[in-house]
Amino acid sequence: MDVEQLKKVLQQRLTQSRYEHVLRVAETAKAMAVRYDISVLKAGQAALFHDIAKCMSKTDLRDILEREQEDPRLLDFHHELWHGPVGAVIAQQEFNVADPDVVHAIRYHTTGRAGMSDLEKLIYVADMIEPGRDFPGVETLRELANENLHAAMGACIYQSVKYLVNKKVSVYPDSIDCYNIYID
Repeated sequence: MDVEQLKKVLQQRLTQSRYEHVLRVAETAKAMAVRYDISVLKAGQAALFHDIAKCMSKTDLRDILEREQEDPRLLDFHHELWHGPVGAVIAQQEFNVADPDVVHAIRYHTTGRAGMSDLEKLIYVADMIEPGRDFPGVETLRELANENLHAAMGACIYQSVKYLVNKKVSVYPDSIDCYNIYID
């Protein structure tokens, strides 16, 4: 499937605002890929797929997670995390995405994990810093993303964990594992 066909599918599956977010993430990811000598093709593909499951119902997300025997711990955490793993399943099963790095970038863009590849980090960071994002500290994250991918990933996972802790919600273990890599 070519990019234009995929964009049509995304437009049908997503709200307009979510679709526009996906396009901004894709542009951000491709620009970062050039900067960090990562495949622009893979970055664009992972970015376009990263939220393909975002607008699915909680029931449909749960059904796919259970059917595909995804990590059962996910079901103990907020359903906002579920669209990453489900999106990876959709990319593989419906669109024949076979590259494990692309699939992992889709799967872990909501949680991070220990041992992330550069592509995984890039998608995680691009999702957080795309031009439509507006939260305290986003400009600092954008500056870091232009300087050092590893440092940007550390700052982004710190921002995510801090946000969840401040909301007094549980933090998924993969996110904690990822965070622990970046603290001194």
